Order: sequence, then C-alpha cells, then structure tokens
Amino acid sequence: MGDMIRALKARWRTRRAVAEIEGRTGVPRAHGMACPVVVSLTSYPARYATLARTLRGLMRQTVRADRTVLWLAHGDEASLPAEVRETGVEVRLCDDIRSYKKIIPALAEWPEAAIVTADDDVYYPADWLERLLAGTAPVRALRAHRVRMDGPRPAPYAQWARNIAAPEGGALIFPTGVLGVLYMPGSFHTDVLDRDAFMTLAPNADDVWLYWMHRRAGARAEKVGGKLRVLEWPGSQTVSLRSDNLAQGNDRAIAAMTDRYGFPSSEG
Repeated sequence: MGDMIRALKARWRTRRAVAEIEGRTGVPRAHGMACPVVVSLTSYPARYATLARTLRGLMRQTVRADRTVLWLAHGDEASLPAEVRETGVEVRLCDDIRSYKKIIPALAEWPEAAIVTADDDVYYPADWLERLLAGTAPVRALRAHRVRMDGPRPAPYAQWARNIAAPEGGALIFPTGVLGVLYMPGSFHTDVLDRDAFMTLAPNADDVWLYWMHRRAGARAEKVGGKLRVLEWPGSQTVSLRSDNLAQGNDRAIAAMTDRYGFPSSEG
C-alpha cells in the first residue's frame, strides 16, 4: 500500500512539474554577471526518453544563460530524439568520460565563464538559475552536505550532515550536483582537467573530485537558500550512478583523494 501511495504521489508531482514548465511565459532577463554564464550538462541514450523535460525547464528560466550546452559522447548523438534538439539546446560532442562530460569539456572550452552544471533527469524550477546567480561565493549550490571529520580524515559519507536545510558557507560545505552547482572562473585547481587522475581516483564520483579541486584552489562553497525536494523524472533512474555512490562509491573516492592529496584545509 505504501509503495502505491508513493507512486501516485510521484506521478502527481511529475504532472504538476511538467504543466508548470509548459506554462512558463515571458522573456528571460539578462543575467547581469561580469562574465559569461554557461549551463552545462550531459546525458546518454538510456535517459533520452525524459531528457526534453529537463531541457525545457533549463531553457525557460527567469534569467538567460549565454548558452546551454548538452555534451554527448561520440556516437550518442545518432539516437538523440528530435524533441531534444527542438528545445534549442546546443549539442556538442566529446570523449566519453562518464558524468564528467557535464563539466570538464566546458571548463576547457570556456575558462573565462561561470559554469553552471545541471543533471539530465530532474525538474528545475523557473528561478533555478536566478537563485544560483544571487549567491556570493565562488562555488554555489542549491543542495549541499556538510563534511564531518574524524580526526584528520573525513568520516564515512553516510555520517555527514546530509542535505543541510539552511544557507551556509565554508570549507566543509560539499556541493551535490543533482540540483546544480555554479562555479565562478578560477574556482578550481589546475589539476581539475587531469583525466587520468579523476578517472582513476573518482571515476563515478565527480562531486568528490570537484570538491577537492575547488578546495585545493582555496575557493569557498556556499549552500544557497533553503532545503529543496529533488524531483526525478519517473523512468530516468533505470541506469544510475547514485545508488553506487550512496552505498560505497563515494567513500572509495574520498579515501583515494585523501590518500593522494590529503584533506583540503578546513580554513576559508
């Protein structure tokens, strides 16, 4: 009975979200930033059935990005549905570096831009980008955890303060990519583009890699706004890295990063 009720609620939330996106009207405002703003995400064929929903939400924001780019691995564009292209998203091809496709090619292509990452399988409200732009830190997230330390090393991921409810900034704020993260130019250590390193140390945990890289550069992260619900499109999670990450994958990546680089300074 409980599963049935949850399924009914999920369908109701999905219908409401789709209707909200379709009902968006008006001309988006200029973002007003001193640098270009690039929204960047990736996808793959298993997610194409619901991808257009996400893209329509990203393209119909209250403020306008300079470009919204969908990165696909070479060959994956062949099966891209027409409805995805009709959203107006800019489609670019790159090497298949898994979830890192959503940010590494964009960082290399537009180092002078604010890069705003998004996931391909969730609902983004109309003021999503506006909220991120309103922050003040070099790294800004709408959803974040707080790292819990166990001596000089992080405690197991499951023991961190998860999905913190109130705005907060600091060295232990760990942005989670599901609701998007904004990275201002210069937020990362130059090693961020080291493909051999991230595919070895954190192949399924881009959030972990990006946290270490912005902290190694001395950048401060900020959780913007209150607690938000994540609405994933039904059917989009048939193939997902999140279940692995939330089990042991993040802990493996965190241990590997700590062994290689140490834990970034808790100052700043």
